[in-house]
Amino acid sequence: MPKFWKMNGAGNDFVVIDNRDHSLDLTKEQIALLCQRQRGVGADGLLAVEPAENGADFRMRYYNADGGEAEMCGNGARCFGRFVNFLSGEKLESTTFETIAGVIGAEFVGDQVRIALSPPFDKELNEPLELAGETHTVHSVNTGVPHAVVFVDDLDGLDIRKMGAATRYHEHFAPAGTNANFVAIEGSGAIRIRTYERGVEDETLACGTGMAACALIYSELHDIDGPIKVRVAGGDVLEIGFNRDGSDYSDVTLLGPAEFTFEGNLLIPSIA
Repeated sequence: MPKFWKMNGAGNDFVVIDNRDHSLDLTKEQIALLCQRQRGVGADGLLAVEPAENGADFRMRYYNADGGEAEMCGNGARCFGRFVNFLSGEKLESTTFETIAGVIGAEFVGDQVRIALSPPFDKELNEPLELAGETHTVHSVNTGVPHAVVFVDDLDGLDIRKMGAATRYHEHFAPAGTNANFVAIEGSGAIRIRTYERGVEDETLACGTGMAACALIYSELHDIDGPIKVRVAGGDVLEIGFNRDGSDYSDVTLLGPAEFTFEGNLLIPSIA
């Protein structure tokens, strides 16, 4: 049986496999079953290590809990970085890996991992959209995957499944849809967020690219330079760094934990 590892980044959890020999060819349905919490290992997504194709050290394949492949995952990338360091005998100071969203760099800072995200694009501010029967001001940006950002007064009382689904499936973001983030300001340079993730179709305890999206939008709306501290639903505080030149952003980074939870042997589920 092939091995798997379970990892989490600030509560965002993943099944991780070493597929550098291409011995595993999982279907979308099999990945979804492995990620199902009642009948599988349980995870927000699956990470697979494969050989690089275009000059990086590794290739990262990321699949959401529904089995669909996604461009990138920030918390997944931190876990991926720590995992390939583990595969390399903990000898790496930094590494690079290919994703659909571009080449990602990771460096190891004590027990934490800092990743360099791809440059943000498709930024739109102050779009009035009707969500769940009410008009809200919605901002959006792609930080590797698309994200919508809504600032709210009562983050704890938010019906995130209702508001998240309304945002995720809004016609403005069709046909691919978007991830939905809701933000409360905690102080100068500090925000708290909750995220409804596309592909998981529910709230997750953390979302790395969502943290970056929220931090960049917050920075621009309030004219605040980085780094920005971001508290996620799982309670962890992560740090988004960046360089800002007016409304342009570069060198976006995400610093936070990446932890091993357990490991085991993978029984590949059969599909009737």
